Amino acid sequence: MASLLRLSLLSRNVMRHCRHVNNVRPFVLRCWYSSGKVNNSFVMGLFNGELRPEEVFPFPEVLTEDQSENISMSLDPVEKFFEEVNDAAKNDQLETVPPEVMKGLGEMGAFGMQAPTELNGLGLNNTQYAKLVELAGGYDLGVGIVLGAHQSIGYKGILLYGNEEQKTKYIPDLAAGKKIAAYCLTEPSSGSDANSIRSRAVLSDDGKHYVLNGSKIWISNGGIADVFTVFAQTPCKHPKTGEDRDQVSAFIVERSFPGVSSGKPEKKMGIKASNTAEVYFEDVKIPVENLLGEYGQGFKIAMNILNAGRFGMAAAMSGVMKRLITRVTDHVTNRVQFGSKLQEYGSVQEKIANMAVLQYVTESMAYMISGNMDRGAKEYQLEAAISKVFGSEAAWHVCDEVIQLHGGMGFMSEAGLERVLRDLRIFRIFEGSNDILRLFVSLTGLQYAGGHLQELQAALKNPVGNLGLVITEGVKRSKRMVGAKTVLPLNDYVASPLSSEAEMLRDCVTKFGAQVEAILSKHGKGIIHEQYILRRLSEAAIDTYAMAVTLSRASRAINEKFATSEHERIITSIFCKEAYKRVTSHLASLTQSAQLSQDQQMSSIAKQLCEEGKVVATPALKF
Repeated sequence: MASLLRLSLLSRNVMRHCRHVNNVRPFVLRCWYSSGKVNNSFVMGLFNGELRPEEVFPFPEVLTEDQSENISMSLDPVEKFFEEVNDAAKNDQLETVPPEVMKGLGEMGAFGMQAPTELNGLGLNNTQYAKLVELAGGYDLGVGIVLGAHQSIGYKGILLYGNEEQKTKYIPDLAAGKKIAAYCLTEPSSGSDANSIRSRAVLSDDGKHYVLNGSKIWISNGGIADVFTVFAQTPCKHPKTGEDRDQVSAFIVERSFPGVSSGKPEKKMGIKASNTAEVYFEDVKIPVENLLGEYGQGFKIAMNILNAGRFGMAAAMSGVMKRLITRVTDHVTNRVQFGSKLQEYGSVQEKIANMAVLQYVTESMAYMISGNMDRGAKEYQLEAAISKVFGSEAAWHVCDEVIQLHGGMGFMSEAGLERVLRDLRIFRIFEGSNDILRLFVSLTGLQYAGGHLQELQAALKNPVGNLGLVITEGVKRSKRMVGAKTVLPLNDYVASPLSSEAEMLRDCVTKFGAQVEAILSKHGKGIIHEQYILRRLSEAAIDTYAMAVTLSRASRAINEKFATSEHERIITSIFCKEAYKRVTSHLASLTQSAQLSQDQQMSSIAKQLCEEGKVVATPALKF
């Protein structure tokens, strides 16, 4: 790889020969965009040091007037249902959703929100779906999981990959709630490593069915589902070598098929109302027409289903936080301690303000992603993963603080807050644990950036023939060397009262791209083993994306003169300033010798504990 100085000098030489060329910048853009490497994702661009404002500005407004009116009219009856018919505390005690509640949900169309209307669904787009998920999540996360496991992942694969016959056969009953669906991926040996599953399906000698054997654990709706989307290893031949090897395929499996059974409902910390059970498959004959998607492409299908559904988690977490904030503001404005209402104390105000910030950012992410999906975006997996990580951790923090402000009252079951806290805990684990998703964000982004650097390296062998790319990268690196920002100003996108925060975003993107290049140059493919670095890099990516979406939403509020515009401006300003500190700290630590030395020391401590299987230090009392 050429040094930065060499590349800088090379770019200047090329620029000298091109001064007679008109409109160099558009030419550069055409060369770059025609390379086939551009990915329409804000976060993916971040790893290349690119700020892609068109992916986040303006804040998406995708609903037509009729769609907005229809979803708005739906909110009141849904809210009434959750207040008058559904009892979250009772569901938690019974550890099930009562039949009358399931029936009511079916009558409202809650089991088929995104299924096509011609197949008994409501035909909602992603933004409309997110709004209903937000409302339901705020009332009862247990019921929310039953609904989400059913349609967000349970039969989502049939909607995305099913042929017309499969959709016609299964979707109408599933959308009406007459049958329940489940998503069967996780196994005892796989956990977060979904590609290591052991369930296996083999084509019968007569070619009429697949024979499935294996088991799945922790399956939401596993004990009540009628239709399962099941992932299993299948024998395949390598297209080049002809060697036999296993690849995952996806299947539609009915409970009525002989050999399908499920275990007792699992006892869980939270979301007790949702059924979670182990599902067993013993010599199950699956008709060949129940293969879902292409043979051997099951892992891709599994991941795309999860990616397509994760934005809904951010919406649900936003709804939970809204309800919690309503609870706590009522408490602090009425509770008197030491002669004053709690709302008068600075420490209480700080907690409540932080809750408002976290809720605002999470809600902004949820509707940014759903809106972009509705506008046809295909590359949103990193943004969806970030929204799931941020939202689940924000909601946990908010609930914990709400309990704290309620004091001993908040610890009592009667208050209902401890149930919400228990329910929230799983969201940091399932559909991709937050630790794994952080690595997913970093490694996916680095792989993309690494491919770009390889392309640049190849371009340097023929700089004149690859003029656009060399000029773009040369100018970018020249700016970095003198401490200048490498991305264009955001004056045309961000409202002027937030101009200083917009500059912070520009600075974060510039520094992010520089640090990505630095760590790739140092570690190469070995970066996959540097998880201390990967975690901090993902934290910086999460905060940078969060800055962008909040700036977009607040700019809309300011430009359209919302009554809440000043409130939103302050929230955004506070978040951006705090996020900027975190981003710059995380990025600086990626190459600081002191931080890297501390990482090694942390690793040493962990290894000693694991070797001993206990605390290593001598007891304080020496015995």
